[in-house]
Order: sequence, then C-alpha cells, then structure tokens
Amino acid sequence: MQMKKDNMIHFNVPPFTGNEFQYMHEAVNNHKICGDGEFTKKCNAWIEERFHAQKVLLTTSGTSALEMAALLCGLEPGDEVILPSYTFSSTATAFVLTGAKLVFVDIRPDTMNIDENKIEQAITSKTKVICVVHYAGVSCEMDKIMEIAHKYNLFVIEDAAQGVMSSYKGKALGTIGDFGCYSFHETKNYSMGEGGAIVINHVEYNEKAEVLREKGTNRAKFFRGQVAKYNWVDYGSSYLPSDLNAAYLWAQLQIAEAINENRLKTWKRYRESFKELSDKRMIELPVVPYGCIHNAHMFYIKCKNLNERQAYIQFMKENNILCVFHYVPLHSAPAGYKFGRFNGSDQFTTQESERLVRIPLYYNIDKYDQELVIDKTLEFFAK
Repeated sequence: MQMKKDNMIHFNVPPFTGNEFQYMHEAVNNHKICGDGEFTKKCNAWIEERFHAQKVLLTTSGTSALEMAALLCGLEPGDEVILPSYTFSSTATAFVLTGAKLVFVDIRPDTMNIDENKIEQAITSKTKVICVVHYAGVSCEMDKIMEIAHKYNLFVIEDAAQGVMSSYKGKALGTIGDFGCYSFHETKNYSMGEGGAIVINHVEYNEKAEVLREKGTNRAKFFRGQVAKYNWVDYGSSYLPSDLNAAYLWAQLQIAEAINENRLKTWKRYRESFKELSDKRMIELPVVPYGCIHNAHMFYIKCKNLNERQAYIQFMKENNILCVFHYVPLHSAPAGYKFGRFNGSDQFTTQESERLVRIPLYYNIDKYDQELVIDKTLEFFAK
C-alpha cells in the first residue's frame, strides 16, 4: 500500500502492509500500550530468531540503542571512540553524552564505510570503542575491524541503523561486534515511526541492559518471577517503546522477506538502467563487496562534483521527483569541532559526500514512478 497524496515522487514513503492498524487495535484491547507488551516481545523474539542474535531489546529509537551501547561499554569522560565522520549525528551524540572524545577517521570511497586500514593508526591509550556504520546496508570490513579490536582489547559497536536484513559472510549485521544498534525510523526499511533495537552479543551484559532500559530497576526480573519485588538497583533511563509502535512494526516483520525482495527488485532495476552511464564514467554506482549481502536500504549515484549534484537535484525537483543528498561530515560541523578531532587526512569523506545523491526507493514504489526516475535521470545526463 502506497500512501502518497500528491504528484511528487517522494524520496521515501514509510512502509505500510495493511495489518498495522489491526495489531495496534489488539494492543489497545489488551490494555497494554506501554513498554514490553505482547508485540514488543514478539518483535524481540523475531529478530533474535531471524538473525541468530543472543538477545534483542526494542528501544525508543536507534539513537537510544546507541546510547545504551555506549553506557554498557562503561565509557567515561576522557575515553576515546573511533568512528567515521560520514554518519548521522546520533552515532556521535551517543558517545558525547558519556563525556568521551570523538576520533573521526576517513572513509572508503567505494562503500562510504569507515576505512578499516586507517583505524589502527587512530588508536591511543585512551581508545575504548570502535564504532562502525554500515552505510546503505552494506557491511564494513568486519573481519579486519574485529581483528584490530581484539588486538587492542576494544569494544566494537555496530551502528546497523540501515542494516536490518543485511549480512557479512553469513552473519547478520549487528551480531558481529559486542553490541549492534538498529533503527526503525520511518525512513528505514522496517518502521515503527520512531524506534530501534539493541543487539547484545554477550550474555554477561543482558541483566545490565535490562536495568539500564528500565529506568535503573530490576523490573524485568520481577516480571519473570525471579525477585519478589523490584527495586532501583543502578542508573538507567526509559528506553522502552510503546507497544503501539511495536504492533505497527510487527505487521512488517511478518512479511520481512517480501519487503526485502521488493526493495531489492527496485534497486536492481535502477542499477541495470544506469549501467551505461556508469560504463561511460558519467556517474558512479553503489559497490557491494564480496561477502556482503545488502538490503537495498537506498540507491545512490555519485555525480562528478557538488555543482553537478545540485543541478541534478534541481532538475529532478522540477520534474516532481525528490532526490536528496545525505550527511554533511560531522567533523566539519560545529559540534564536531567541539567534541572531536579528525585523525589523519580527509582524503575522501568530504569529497565523496559532496557527490552523492539518493533517489526514490521504498517498499512498493510504483513501477511508473520508477520509470520516470530512470527516464529523467538519463535525460539529465544526456545533456
């Protein structure tokens, strides 16, 4: 079902299967619309089973999942976190809240992911965490990153906000590092409006994560009958999403494979249609390295430079097609200067970010709309 109300071909339309309202109605009838209701538990269990995850907890957002991961790593003021600058502010803010210092490193121009070969030179005696971002649902080079982390006894947090249903060498993104973080924002492949999940890959962090998520109480143990009453036992916050949100998400998880295939079909159509432009080196297309299975989270092209990108975006807008650029590198933002530093040279981060533009791709995008996006893109570059 496509819920578009005007003639504009939008960059994104939130996923909707048709069963969301039914499940939300059930949640209301169950008189349980706060956190950890029936649908929250169903979503947690589905993700654990589908991705072979040790433990999954739905959260209020991908941001709050990252905050939980930062706290579970025991970060303190003065600790350092290595991360890419080409990412959303949430990736950085989660660590800033702990008082940690951000150390940005350059990206690979092929995948827009953190350059695994530039991580080790950024490590100091204060480094405690490597945070990787799986851009566009395409995995970072996790074997090398995990090798470095083990060598220096560092935590690895996977920002897999865009990576639900993607994998690296057979392992679901989010299940490889110490903690994984998903987003179910309305712009993601699977949505609950605002929401996310944390994947806990080591059992020794399970109880602390539950306490952290439940306002510092052992309420989860109480509901399992493990304690006679629950108490305030440690610091924490309220990271539980409403069961109404989880009910909305549950409708999509039930047909997750179909949604994934639908998006991949559109992604492949775009790639085939733009192959000739790529062969002529007029644009660059997304790269998916060997061993990576992606989820068609987005389709982007890279123009020659910033001016061409802006002209392309304007041309498409004039033809009622909304195409958008993506992140402004964090190290060049005011907060980036305040809370972090860039290690080494910015060879690709800024340059590649200024060339990239995302085109409309979402679940059940109309075939005619796809054709118009393709035709107008070909028309622009033919000029």
